[in-house]
Amino acid sequence: MHDLQENLDMLTKAYLQETLEGDGVVVNRLFPISQRMNFDPFVLWDHFNVSAGHGFPDHPHRGFEAITYMLTGGMHHKDNLGNDAFVSKGGAQVFCAGSGIVHSEIPATEDQSVGIQLWINLPKHLKTTKPSYQQVLSKNLPVTTFEGGYCRTIVGEGSPIELHTNITYQHVNLEQNKQYQIYINQGLNAVIYALSGDIILAGETLSSTESLLIKADEEQNLSIQAKTDSEFMFCCGLPHHQPIYQHGPYVD
Repeated sequence: MHDLQENLDMLTKAYLQETLEGDGVVVNRLFPISQRMNFDPFVLWDHFNVSAGHGFPDHPHRGFEAITYMLTGGMHHKDNLGNDAFVSKGGAQVFCAGSGIVHSEIPATEDQSVGIQLWINLPKHLKTTKPSYQQVLSKNLPVTTFEGGYCRTIVGEGSPIELHTNITYQHVNLEQNKQYQIYINQGLNAVIYALSGDIILAGETLSSTESLLIKADEEQNLSIQAKTDSEFMFCCGLPHHQPIYQHGPYVD
């Protein structure tokens, strides 16, 4: 096991770019943007903040899986499979677009609805799989407490969410001057995304909305320290090593 500070060529500090989606909603996008089209197996990472009366009306998708994780507020999901569901803070909506799905996501509260939407590529042999939808409430996602913080596992050990790609996805809250340890297996790609506060890892300081992209050519042991009370997202996944052809809402 190696320390990432000794392998800085494996790290990329990344920043968001504003873009318009839905009915004119401004989203902050980590990828795909001109500097980074994707990060295998991840296709898209959006940090959205939607006010009541706006949202993402009916639109099609195919060829990937998506997780919408809510940080505040709530979203109402409807699709052509007959699903009609609401998820609030700490919960997640998951769909496999597969051969094709049409859905909408509209804020379901008067407050701001803030969350992260993550797209994960489907391997070539599953591109035409049957579409599906899953809703998981906050109370059904496992939370692990430790000295100085807690971790909610969105995808991974103990979570009811099952995907076609092997990933781990966590939301971590960390008190000032406390540390959290992350292990990244060899061959995985990982994202550390600061939601609030300031965190230090691998010699880098990440402030709110800044991120670190990690290619773990070797098994990695990563210590994250909070300079202030902080929240961050951690996500890692096994690349498919297949081309990712994204055309708007489709990933072929």
